[in-house]
Amino acid sequence: MTEKIEYETSSGNVFDDIGIKKPDEYQHKAMIAARIYSIIQSRELTQAQSAKILGVSQPKVSALKNGILDGFSIERLFKFLHLLDQDINIVIQPKKGSVSSFSVVTG
Repeated sequence: MTEKIEYETSSGNVFDDIGIKKPDEYQHKAMIAARIYSIIQSRELTQAQSAKILGVSQPKVSALKNGILDGFSIERLFKFLHLLDQDINIVIQPKKGSVSSFSVVTG
């Protein structure tokens, strides 16, 4: 006999699923922070070296690494990318399923 397992389908945003306030913003911040830390790792920088480049304390770099993002705005994370010599391209387009007479692409 097979036992039925109950489950709940994800919304597609884990932060929404667990009740975080502003889940879309938090998901975007998490994606940017992951990219920042990936760059730090690829350059084999220590947290102390990273902190010096980013102009923050080593505990802030640790928080970034561990996904503790409450102290970081998206603008601040973009500044970190800039300090790590990264270009940022922002694409603006209609939401999936919506109809628009035009779209704007910057970058």
